[in-house]
Amino acid sequence: MTRRPLARYALRTVSLAIFLGLWQLLTGLDVNLWLRFSQFPTVTDVASAFAGRLTGSDYWTDLTDSLTRILTGFALAAVLGVATGVLVARSRLAEDLIGPVLEVIRPIPAIALVPVAILLFPSNEQGIVFITCTAAFFPVLVSTRHAVRALTPVWEEAVRTMGGGRLRILGSVVLPGALPGIFGGLSVGIGVSWICVISAEMISGQYGVGYRTWQDYTVVNYPGVFVGMVTIGVLGWVTSTAVELLGRRLTRWLPRTSYVPGGRPRAPRPVAAAPVRADGDPQHQAQREQQGQKDIEEARDEHLV
Repeated sequence: MTRRPLARYALRTVSLAIFLGLWQLLTGLDVNLWLRFSQFPTVTDVASAFAGRLTGSDYWTDLTDSLTRILTGFALAAVLGVATGVLVARSRLAEDLIGPVLEVIRPIPAIALVPVAILLFPSNEQGIVFITCTAAFFPVLVSTRHAVRALTPVWEEAVRTMGGGRLRILGSVVLPGALPGIFGGLSVGIGVSWICVISAEMISGQYGVGYRTWQDYTVVNYPGVFVGMVTIGVLGWVTSTAVELLGRRLTRWLPRTSYVPGGRPRAPRPVAAAPVRADGDPQHQAQREQQGQKDIEEARDEHLV
């Protein structure tokens, strides 16, 4: 038996309230049982610091700078990663030429490229975008490559039989069929991008959430550090959820069952049959089908909210 949406939201709210209450209790009582909670700021301290930041202009400047860097680097990584992944998966020559270079560079952490970015680019801003792009590029590349290679050749042969060329196969078979895998890589890439852009801002940035968090740490402003951590967490959750929702909208044509975390796949709610009119008007049947499709879409996206 599945819980209704309101019950699930209430349960999530209670879970968050318990976590915050435990945090306040352990830090307020200065509990030191191996873990030194006395060194942590309390929830009220962090909330007070957060309220102070929201009223200032620096917080919104940092937020805008970090989002601009993330979106720019991630957009470049999405385009380059998908294009390179398709090219490597579809061409043996490309795989032999650039595959070894990519496999050598891929294990290198993006944050280790900070010195390279400082030496290559004339400004720190361009270097941070480069690090963000590199961080998201390889998850997108690998996911796209595997998704393209997993496509059944029957679809491609069918398009060739009907006279379709390479571009038609790419647009009608390869890209649509690989979309689920591509968005899996994009979802991973946006999270990795946040990790690396924050680290890059700490080292070589001017303004940004990561830069401000590091500055608070150097002046022993621990409530400010936690404000930065909460901001990073919320931004990462919002952007990754947006990517997942976009992916589900673009792959609505795929057959899938509704997923319920921790439970069995949930079947769509049955639509009550309306009495058939004597004149055989199909309008009622179309309305029932639309309502059933709407219920299925809501069930698909419910666990992402």
